[in-house]
Amino acid sequence: MKKKTTLLLLMAASTIFVSELRAQQRTIVETAVAAGNFDTLVTAVKAAGLVDTLNGNKEFTVFAPTDAAFENVDPATLQSLLQPENKSQLTAVLTYHVLPGKVAARDAYNLSDVATVNGQRLSLDFKGDALRVGNAVITKTDIECSNGVIHVIDAVLLPEFETILATAYQADNFSTLLAAVGIAGLNDVLNGDGPFTVFAPTDEAFAKLPEGTVESLLQPENREQLINVLKYHVVPGRLHDDEAVAAGRANTLLGPSIEVSLSADGVRINQSKVLAKNLPASNGLVHVIDQVLLPSKMSRRQVMTSLNAAIERGVPVFNSGHHGQCCDIYMNAMTEISDSGIDNMDDHSMMLVKQTIKKAQGTRNMAQRAWVLREGMDQLYRQASRMSDNIGR
Repeated sequence: MKKKTTLLLLMAASTIFVSELRAQQRTIVETAVAAGNFDTLVTAVKAAGLVDTLNGNKEFTVFAPTDAAFENVDPATLQSLLQPENKSQLTAVLTYHVLPGKVAARDAYNLSDVATVNGQRLSLDFKGDALRVGNAVITKTDIECSNGVIHVIDAVLLPEFETILATAYQADNFSTLLAAVGIAGLNDVLNGDGPFTVFAPTDEAFAKLPEGTVESLLQPENREQLINVLKYHVVPGRLHDDEAVAAGRANTLLGPSIEVSLSADGVRINQSKVLAKNLPASNGLVHVIDQVLLPSKMSRRQVMTSLNAAIERGVPVFNSGHHGQCCDIYMNAMTEISDSGIDNMDDHSMMLVKQTIKKAQGTRNMAQRAWVLREGMDQLYRQASRMSDNIGR
């Protein structure tokens, strides 16, 4: 009798083990379907075309709103999101609930925020009595799936839908910046997919510029200069303040980099103070700053150093047969000089830079293009060196 009881217990334990193993072998979508209280979420995932992604081999972490959570969403809003023409918005909402990789509750304990697949960040608080993500309470953690983990939440998380430009329009202190963006023809860029990070000077920041500077920049004949100033305020990608401080600098759309530092009064971009940070937009981030960033021209010594560095990197690449890669190295150096300008150099030098770039762009053969760039770089180096020698005498 004892043997029979032991056998039954072993069989029962085996059944439970197999059942749990099968549950763990389910994908995220399969687990949600089997649970029975994520019907709306599953419907939305299907409508957004994300089933294959969340059924795949890549690991994800999903903050999953229950059906009860979706009932708190305005029915008209939910119905609108499920329409085919709003698929991109629905995808933005759903991917805002998803993290790349598997993040268990214990792994999130010391995190204050996380980057979602959407690109925008979610705040986390796993240290209080109620575990929170965004404005939702996590009611159950660590539901294991074959390709990740699910944490159940009691509210639907909504990302920012407004673009960078729309966000600026809704504020009341960016009139000059918006006027400049319009005159420069950059509206479509800041309303586009991005993502971009914009360091946005307030109206007060523009007012600090020397008298007549803003009026001059907004004149049609100075449009190229205005574009360069604005591009100096934009960084590709989403660059949060902690990432920027850790990097120490960031490359702008103009080419030259901006310096990022942490002082006693907060984050600084060059000499400008960040007044408000990490303002989310659907296509990036906005940091509000108290001074206009003005790109400075490169010194002759900086030009010579940049050219030397590019040549030292480019020569072995060219000699190994990677002519296209060598072209990229040379072109990046010349483009940075073209975008920045050269302090105390004559117009002939800048004309040489622009003509070299234009000629190289029109040369299809990569080896020949590299030589076009190299010849222009050598000539520019000689001119910068000669002017430095003359000044030193």
